[in-house]
Amino acid sequence: MGMAFRILAGGYDNFVATYLFDPQSSSLSVASRSTTGINPSWITGHPTNASIFYATNENADGGLQSFTINSDGSLVTQDTVSSGGDSPAFAVALSTGQVAVMNYNTGNGRVIPTNEGLVFDQNAAVETFPLENSTSVSHPHMALEHGGEIYVPDLGQDKIWRLVQNGSDPSSFVIHGSLPHPLGSGPRHIAIHEDRLFTIHELSSTLTVQAVPASLDETTQITSSVSIIPPDQPQGSQFAAAEILIPSPTSKFPTPYIYVSNRNIGRALDPRGDSIAIFELVNKGTQDESLQLVNQIFTGLTQIRGMEFGPSSQGGEDFLIAAGVVGDAGTVVLQRTDGGRNMTVVSRNADIPTRTSFLWI
Repeated sequence: MGMAFRILAGGYDNFVATYLFDPQSSSLSVASRSTTGINPSWITGHPTNASIFYATNENADGGLQSFTINSDGSLVTQDTVSSGGDSPAFAVALSTGQVAVMNYNTGNGRVIPTNEGLVFDQNAAVETFPLENSTSVSHPHMALEHGGEIYVPDLGQDKIWRLVQNGSDPSSFVIHGSLPHPLGSGPRHIAIHEDRLFTIHELSSTLTVQAVPASLDETTQITSSVSIIPPDQPQGSQFAAAEILIPSPTSKFPTPYIYVSNRNIGRALDPRGDSIAIFELVNKGTQDESLQLVNQIFTGLTQIRGMEFGPSSQGGEDFLIAAGVVGDAGTVVLQRTDGGRNMTVVSRNADIPTRTSFLWI
């Protein structure tokens, strides 16, 4: 851990910040701010080229931008494309060369092919998620590539859509089916580890697990559901879960713990800030398979929307960077201890009051 890490951070502003984190001195500083389109709230890296990344422009007239990263961590804008809708809250680069972007307010999204990862296909189809009835509202909040499918949690319709490419056209995807989730739960983000699908629900602040469907024609049911809300919260608290991360196991952290972020959006806040809850899937493959709370780590942050673990390839898996989307607590780095069962805050930087997503570069 002798090297310093550069970490990009998006937010509701007109720039992406570059932080410098030095594990040896536990220092976290803002190295630069690069101007972007408005509200680059979600940033995501290219799967194979570390010098390319993407950012949403989370606005009514939504956009997606591509950038290259200079050696000093500053950015150069390469291309911009419409997201096809209102408030793209998430984007992800796929292994097949496209970038998926989901529009929260208009219930649609695009899977956009790229040329060399930088130039967008401006004519990619806009995929609209069907409404169950006249009162339904679709709020797609993420996309996750797995096994030739794209899973899209729909917070508004309590389901996870399953998309597949439409024939040989890399810019067109069709809905093959969906996985139902509890009414009113609001599935927001998902993660897959081995053959299990984990879902974090914004409206019910629950974490669930179910088997990953073995085929396109199979569906699965939730086998365990737990609340992620920390105990002893002040009266007037209101919770809205946000992020889920399952870092790949390493020799230092052999157990695939599940890290989820709480957001207290109520009028009464815990003086310790919001927590990151740590869970473990126990007794997997038996009748007693269940999610078990390991720890609640209080961060001093308010409303943790985005957080990200460091790259294990560079010895960064000890560290998690996180920020609140409101308040002025800035950004923190936590270090995992006890094999990942615990974390402690090792660095804070409040130069930029809020951030919403991160990318270690």
